[in-house]
Amino acid sequence: MKKLFIVALVVVGMTSFAQERKARPERAKMEQMTPEQRNQLHLKKMTLELELNASQQKEMSKVIAEQTNKREARMAERKGTKAATKKQLTSEELFAKKSQMLDEQIVMKERMKKILSADQYKKWDDMKGKKHNRMNQRMAHHNGRKAAKMGDKK
Repeated sequence: MKKLFIVALVVVGMTSFAQERKARPERAKMEQMTPEQRNQLHLKKMTLELELNASQQKEMSKVIAEQTNKREARMAERKGTKAATKKQLTSEELFAKKSQMLDEQIVMKERMKKILSADQYKKWDDMKGKKHNRMNQRMAHHNGRKAAKMGDKK
């Protein structure tokens, strides 16, 4: 009886692990779209959430296109360096990358302040914070650690 129970447990365990996990369909669909289509959807989503007018939509369209180009260039660079070597960045290189990223974020905030009204900017900033929190929680779950809360310090 004991052996039968163990065999049944092993069979159930193996069948549950043998099932394939399906990739997230949203990601697969997004990858099939062209960058222009993704930009248009992003702009429409922002228009709905922030109630952008026509001139703001034109400005945001330019900003979104620039961000997409920068992101794709960074991804291509990362893939190139990742394939070439698996070296760790030196402290100077890491500092330069983080400094550049923060500079870009500062410029982006200034541009958004010029494009959006005060209420829209506050709403955009809140949306950005919530998105950052969700990403932090997903990364924490993926890495097997506890997610940091918005006000937590290391």
